Amino acid sequence: MNNLQLEKILNEKLSPQLIKDYSPNGLQVEGGERIKKIVTGVTASQALIDKAVELGADALLVHHGYFWKGEPEPIRGMKGKRIRTLIKHDINLFGYHLPLDIHPELGNNAELARLLEIDVEGGLEGHPQSVAMYGRLKQPVTGVEFAARIDSVLNRKPLHIAPESADKLIETVGWCTGGGQDYIELAAQHGLDAFISGEISERTTYSARELDIHYFSAGHHATERYGIKALGEWLASEHGLDVTFIDIDNPV
Repeated sequence: MNNLQLEKILNEKLSPQLIKDYSPNGLQVEGGERIKKIVTGVTASQALIDKAVELGADALLVHHGYFWKGEPEPIRGMKGKRIRTLIKHDINLFGYHLPLDIHPELGNNAELARLLEIDVEGGLEGHPQSVAMYGRLKQPVTGVEFAARIDSVLNRKPLHIAPESADKLIETVGWCTGGGQDYIELAAQHGLDAFISGEISERTTYSARELDIHYFSAGHHATERYGIKALGEWLASEHGLDVTFIDIDNPV
C-alpha cells in the first residue's frame, strides 16, 4: 500500500478534520512510499522507534506523535534523534491524538468502556466530539470492587480517591482516558457515581471528596493502550496489512 493511501484510509476512518487538536493528525514524518509492515504503539518514543527498526517496519502508527503546540520547534536533541532514526530507516510516522480518543468504535474511550463492561450512554460535553464519556454498569459495585476490576483489566493498580460517603455504590460512571482529570466536576454535575481518568492532579483529590464522587486514576499510558491496538487490528482485518502492536510500558 502507498503511504498516502494509508493516510487517506486512516483519515476517512478517524475524521480528524472534525476536532480541534494540539498536534497534527495524519502523516507526520514521511518515509518510503510502499508500506507492508506497520508497528503500532502509544507513544513514538525512541524505544518504540528502535523496535520498529528491528522489525523492519515501513510505518509507525501511534497515539502520541510529534509537533505539539507550544513545544520547541527546532529538530534537535531527543526529538532530533527520534526523527533522524525514522528518516534513516525510511519509516513513515502516523499520529492520531484526539480523533483516536473519541472514535465510537476504535477509540480509547470506547475500548476502555468495553474492557470495564460499561454501557456507553453519551458524551459528558453533550456533543459527538466529546472527549469525556459517561455510561452505566450492568450491576452496582463498591469502590473497592471497581478498583479491583480496573486492576485486573489494565494490569495496573489504580489510585482510588473515595468520596466522603465512601460506601456509596457505583452504577453510573464517567471517564476520559489520558489527562482528563478535570472532567471530574462535569461528571459530578451529571450526578455520576464515579469518574475515571489516566492522570490525577493534586486538586483532584479534594474534588472527589467534596463532590461526593468516586475517582480512579488508572494511568495515562494504561488507559490509552487499547485504541491504537484496536486501530491496528482493524487495518489488519480490513486491509490485509501486517500490523504488530508493541507495548513500551510506562508507569504514568
